[in-house]
Parts: sequence; C-alpha cells; structure tokens
Amino acid sequence: MNRSQGLSSLKRKQPDSKSPIESLTEHERILYNLIRSKQDMAIWTRDMKRETNIPDNVLNKSLKSLQAKKLIKEVVTIQNKGRKHYIATEFEPSKEITGGAWYVEGSLDTEFINFLKKHCVKIIYEQKIVTLEEILDTIRRSRAFNVEFTTQQIEEIVNALVLDNEILEVKSTGMGEFNSIPIGKVCYRCASKAGLKAEPKIGAMASIPCGVCPQISLCTPDGIISPATCVYYTKWLDF
Repeated sequence: MNRSQGLSSLKRKQPDSKSPIESLTEHERILYNLIRSKQDMAIWTRDMKRETNIPDNVLNKSLKSLQAKKLIKEVVTIQNKGRKHYIATEFEPSKEITGGAWYVEGSLDTEFINFLKKHCVKIIYEQKIVTLEEILDTIRRSRAFNVEFTTQQIEEIVNALVLDNEILEVKSTGMGEFNSIPIGKVCYRCASKAGLKAEPKIGAMASIPCGVCPQISLCTPDGIISPATCVYYTKWLDF
C-alpha cells in the first residue's frame, strides 16, 4: 500500500530563494500576505474576498498567478470539500482541516485504516502478548508502510480494535506469559486463540461510530470536526 502523507500538523519548509515575490502585483501581494498569515490553517476564497474587497475576477486571476509562481497551493478540508482553501507553500496544512493521517483529499481512508488494523491484529496474534511500543516497533521494522506512525496514531487503531472486540487490553502480572513485561504495564492479546474476531461487545460505545473514530479527540460541538457535520454519525442516527 502506497502512503506517504505528512503527519506533522505544522512543518516549515525552507523558503525558495528564487520565488518571484518582488514581481508580485499589488493585489497578488495583498492576497499572498493574507494567505501566509493564516499559516497552517489555510483560508477560504470567500473569506479572502471579505477581508480584502478584491473583485472576483481579479482575485481568481491573482490566485492562479500565485499558484503558478509556487507561492501558494490549494488544500482540501474534510468538512468543506467543495470550498477552495489556500495555504502558503512553506506550510503543511493542519490535521484539523485535513483530518491527519487517516484522511486523503478530505475523505476518510477506510481502506488504509482497515489494512493497518489487520496488520496490528496479525502482530498481536503472532507475538501472543504485546505492548503498544512493541506493536509500533514491529510496524516500523516491517517496512509495510511508507508512513512514519506516531505512538498516538497506533494507540487510536489499537483502541478501535479493543472496541471492536478483536483484541483484549490487559495488564501485565509480571509472571508466566507476562514475565518480560513490567507489572501493571498495559498490553494486548487476541480476543480468541485463533486470532479471529470474538462476539461483539454490547454497549453504546461499541455500536456508535464515535467509539471507533480515530478523530474522536478532535471532535467538539462547534469545531471543524463535530457531531453536527459528521456524515457517519448522521447515518447512524438515521439507521
């Protein structure tokens, strides 16, 4: 699976010394400074017009020119895919607007998530008892992904597997099969000896999409990611 999406919410790139900033028109300079001031959060074209009062035809022409000069780039937001947002090329868009590693061009990459979940289950099944750090280390050594995962991201996947009842979260006793793991350390094992999915859990968090959503930590009532705008939550309510 070919994935190479950046995971940092804000990465500053080295400015291009050959960028023709000096040759910008007055309108291009106004727009560029405005877009650059938003850093990794980007800005919608309608907000540009509201803040600058530049006519539509001039604004669109100026944006095309800035893109051609590689000073700005268009980004896709997870909640407003049809709205054009722009960001200065020296910044990478925040995961608050892109959804982070689990999204591609504004859409939840379910194929990638499911592949990673299966990979984690395979690791746990083969190693019997494993810690979060050991799962991450095995993934990195396997070179199965072109993405550098963080501990938090693998924890999100593992938590989803626990809620799916595919794996069990246990604490080490320091004895027997836990003899290599410190006492009290959280670790994971398959829910069944064959490594197959056990009977589903009964409970609200096991059934609603929020319980297995990797972006639950970013979800707030009035945020970019919220229950009010979540298509998965709406579908669950309709069901």
